[in-house]
Amino acid sequence: MKALILSGGRGTRLRPLTHTIAKQLVPVANQPILGYVMDHVQAAGMGDVGVVVAPETQGEVRGYLGDGGKWGVNLTYILQEQPLGLAHAVKTAKDFLGDAPFVMYLGDNLLGKGIAGAIERFASSSMDALVFLKQVDDPRAFGVAELDGSGSIVRLVEKPKDPPSDLALVGVYLFSPKIHRAIDSIEPSWRGELEITDAIQWLIDHGGRVSGEVLDCWWLDTGKKDDFLQANLTVLDDYLKRDIRGELVDSQVHGRVRLEDGARIVNSVVRGPVAIGRDAEIRDSFIGPYTSIGHGSRIVGSSVEHSVILDRCEVIGISRLEDSLIGRDSRVVMGGARNTALRLMIGDHCQIEV
Repeated sequence: MKALILSGGRGTRLRPLTHTIAKQLVPVANQPILGYVMDHVQAAGMGDVGVVVAPETQGEVRGYLGDGGKWGVNLTYILQEQPLGLAHAVKTAKDFLGDAPFVMYLGDNLLGKGIAGAIERFASSSMDALVFLKQVDDPRAFGVAELDGSGSIVRLVEKPKDPPSDLALVGVYLFSPKIHRAIDSIEPSWRGELEITDAIQWLIDHGGRVSGEVLDCWWLDTGKKDDFLQANLTVLDDYLKRDIRGELVDSQVHGRVRLEDGARIVNSVVRGPVAIGRDAEIRDSFIGPYTSIGHGSRIVGSSVEHSVILDRCEVIGISRLEDSLIGRDSRVVMGGARNTALRLMIGDHCQIEV
């Protein structure tokens, strides 16, 4: 079985941040989302991995993943010139996939558990597709599956006004080679895209066996700022362990804090869970729970909580920064005496004075 990871798309819901960084590379707890996907692929024992990339962001994706050696896999990069749908991405990858069964994993999704168990069940069955599903509060915002009593999917509906269930498609799919015939048989949707839901529905309508895998763990779609903050909170809660490798000077560190090599905390208080990247500096500040601070960033004379601050940023003299996502190489500095909370989302290479 092969793996196909989708790392294209324009990430329009996260602009301006995604004007300069692929959304799959935005870090959660200081690791790019794509890294968590690769961890799951590695844990499932998959050695042959294709990565679908977009022209605008392929350089960054290639720079991060390299040849796949970090995860012990062989990587093949597949260029999708236009984001014309998930089924179009599969069609673009046909030469790589051949006649092998495969798992398709959207590179901007985070799951609370791996995919090894589902792959084993799929490999030992006669299923044509296995689709990951998750119960959600408002299924109208997602593709939705309707199951029969045996767990087989009988119908898929894209963003329905009247949902047939509360089971949303998560973004992980396992397919037999029959999916290629299905994709060749469908037409573009009203959006001008080849929809994977239409291809799966074609399999169902033509006698294919399509089952649902209902997740009993968390799932996070990191499409918007608040999604990223929730993802950061969840990952810090579930995975972070106390690991102090940097330097502490006249400071207090409470709870689960990861302080990477070269980082310094001076005359400050840090209350976990918090992840602080390598060569970062925290001085005369308070860092509160559910915060990630990127590599080489500086926080001076400030209070930061429940925020994601990317690499090489500066936050100086801010009395309270919360619920914020700060892009790389940005500066947030206090220009006058104010004592109110800030709520920010800014792109890369910005300077904000408040």
